[in-house]
Amino acid sequence: MNHCYYKCFDCKAEFTIEEIEPNFHYLCPKCGKVEPNQPLMGVLLIEYDYSSLKKQFNKQHFMNQPAGQFWLYPQLLPLKYRKQDDKFRFEKIAPIQLDRLRLLDHPFLEYKFEGRNICFFDDTRNPTLSYKDRASSLVALKALQMGISDVSAASTGNAASSLAGICARLGLNAHIFVPASIPEAKLIQIQSFGASVYIVDGNYDQAFDLSVEISNAKNWYNRNTAFNPLTIEGKKSAAYDLFISTKGDLPEYIFVSVGDGVIISGIYKGFWELQQLGWIEKLPRLIAVQAEGSDALVRYLKTGHFEYKTPATIADSISAGAPRNLYIAAYAVKQSRGEALVVSDQEILDAQRILSKKMGLLIEPAAAASFAGYLKFKERIRDDNKVLIMATGNGLKDVSSLKRWNPKPVARTLGEWREIFLNSKIQMTNFK
Repeated sequence: MNHCYYKCFDCKAEFTIEEIEPNFHYLCPKCGKVEPNQPLMGVLLIEYDYSSLKKQFNKQHFMNQPAGQFWLYPQLLPLKYRKQDDKFRFEKIAPIQLDRLRLLDHPFLEYKFEGRNICFFDDTRNPTLSYKDRASSLVALKALQMGISDVSAASTGNAASSLAGICARLGLNAHIFVPASIPEAKLIQIQSFGASVYIVDGNYDQAFDLSVEISNAKNWYNRNTAFNPLTIEGKKSAAYDLFISTKGDLPEYIFVSVGDGVIISGIYKGFWELQQLGWIEKLPRLIAVQAEGSDALVRYLKTGHFEYKTPATIADSISAGAPRNLYIAAYAVKQSRGEALVVSDQEILDAQRILSKKMGLLIEPAAAASFAGYLKFKERIRDDNKVLIMATGNGLKDVSSLKRWNPKPVARTLGEWREIFLNSKIQMTNFK
């Protein structure tokens, strides 16, 4: 008997695993649509028997589990499992394979900045250095259980490098569709993991549509954000890890960078499930942060209508003219009593510089957008409110952005350096 089922976000129709997975339905069979430059319709969510899970789970035991090992609670994941020797184990997946996917056991970092205590959720040290490993791992494990060897995805970079790296760790073949604007550091990361890369002379939205078309024709299992329901399920694990890391003392505000909208949707679902289990009373307020040049969610929340605009921002990982998970992302913001705001590219670069120089956190522009949003919003937060910033991608994934605010050092001869250091008339501050 299956422990979970699929439910359409739009028409609310429910489906069994047997109706969805063997037939490679990614969206709702009744109302699902993939249209060019449009958010997805009929996104499927995965739900569980929470009343039964209340009886199976103990809150204190759950909080005492280490973070970063999602396989310790298979009852809350859409993978087949069995009980063996008083332990739950995924079917067709060896423990050694899971060990290769292990995340940080303490992603929660605390700092004092401008007199306020703020915290960061650090996913920059995951296997491929981004939050996307949470989704890629679950998708890849599902492929193993289904006996599929080829997995595909469209991405601006992080989801692609994540899938490529996770597939390499599990012995699967990755097929990656990326826009021509992909940062060089991310492209070489994808290639180095051995994935097949197909560069699309167009933007992310076009790469997304092409990947769906080709994957259907080639029978590849598609990981595309929101399109594959397991991407939301994988990303919800951050809510569990935060719950574990804080021993249930969750922040009032969580700032999340938003592109396609799956990270914020996944985080919301994780907290919503903790609420269904009776472990938390209210949800943290989710503050969605978008770049000015890619602000579809902000505009949708203001007007109630979606209008496609070609995205333009240095924050490539949140550059999406047609956020595929727009409607669930908007729902997550509303249900959590959150808000959505925009930040400029310059504000993103300034935030990136502050995090690097003041806190030693080297994160990419898309991840720095969340901190830029906090800097813009902070006057509206009470001093006694706990704040969390999501750090979703490592700064080395986009070195070009770092070059924008780091001048190139000048090479000098030994004699020149001796003169600089030993001549007291020269101010060393000029060389910092």
